[in-house]
Amino acid sequence: MKLGQLASTARDLFTAKLVYGDPVERDGTVVIPAATVFGGGGGGAGDADALPVREGAGFGVFARPAGAFVVRSDAVTWVPAVDVTRLGLAAAVTVVALARILTRGARS
Repeated sequence: MKLGQLASTARDLFTAKLVYGDPVERDGTVVIPAATVFGGGGGGAGDADALPVREGAGFGVFARPAGAFVVRSDAVTWVPAVDVTRLGLAAAVTVVALARILTRGARS
């Protein structure tokens, strides 16, 4: 794939549809899911005077749920997504830190 083609593909990929999901309506309530999206890319080419000319590029995208907008009658609210993995990691680190503090205190 040529660098120009890759740039065009990346431009078409990075749209609002990547951040906001399709609205879901049930019983008069509309939910619009949203995500946090990070992306980046790069590319390069060899010496134009040397044949054959070598070029390459790449890009990547990372997305995770951020929450959802909830629309009821005339009110819109934001409901954040809960990252259970992050909460579990924080709890584990806290337990290990407390265990170290308590065992050091018991040795004294």
